[in-house]
Amino acid sequence: MSLEVKHLSFAYDKRTILHNMSFTAHSREVLSILGPNGVGKTTLFKCVLGLLSDYTGNIMVNGFNASQLSARELAKQIAYVPQRSEPIFNFSVNEIVLMGTTNELKLFSSPGQSAQAKVDRALERLGISDLAHRCFHHTSGGERQLVMIARALVQNASVILLDEPTANLDRRNQLLVLEQIKSLAEEGYAVVQTTHDPEHSYMYSDKILTMKDGAVLSYGSPEEI
Repeated sequence: MSLEVKHLSFAYDKRTILHNMSFTAHSREVLSILGPNGVGKTTLFKCVLGLLSDYTGNIMVNGFNASQLSARELAKQIAYVPQRSEPIFNFSVNEIVLMGTTNELKLFSSPGQSAQAKVDRALERLGISDLAHRCFHHTSGGERQLVMIARALVQNASVILLDEPTANLDRRNQLLVLEQIKSLAEEGYAVVQTTHDPEHSYMYSDKILTMKDGAVLSYGSPEEI
């Protein structure tokens, strides 16, 4: 299980955003992509997720060429946790997580008992079963991130992308989320997170990729970086 990016470049309106990026994220590893805001981290994720398709280079997910996968097929390989999530409607935590199972549903069908069982296991795995029936809007910042990670888990994808997962959290919740992320990697997931916090990278990562001006500045273990 892995995510492999080879010579990835992307330009928007003739302005280069990403330049010749190459790296690999393996199972049982946390790869932190470290760099200041505006360096291209989010654009990189959009390319991997298929939201931006006019890039050059190759993105391979578990041996599949990501550009040749449909959105549904890609969702079976990669789960994504955004920096913030603010649903318009007043969904419960259980309903938010249940939405992660839709990649396995047929058209016009709805989640059944097996999907709910996945939700129950994910909530229990992250220690937030007691939040199941709480309104998502009534959870703390740290709890919301754990809910979004639970939603990613029920996709049954082996690669998890997290965009600034500890942004806007207090110190306690930052450590809570990072410890869960590290635990997921130990269970076999390939985890890639973006961050602009060097301390978090060194404390919780197996590999670090630093970016500057849309390119790889350095890539290796925390000790090497």
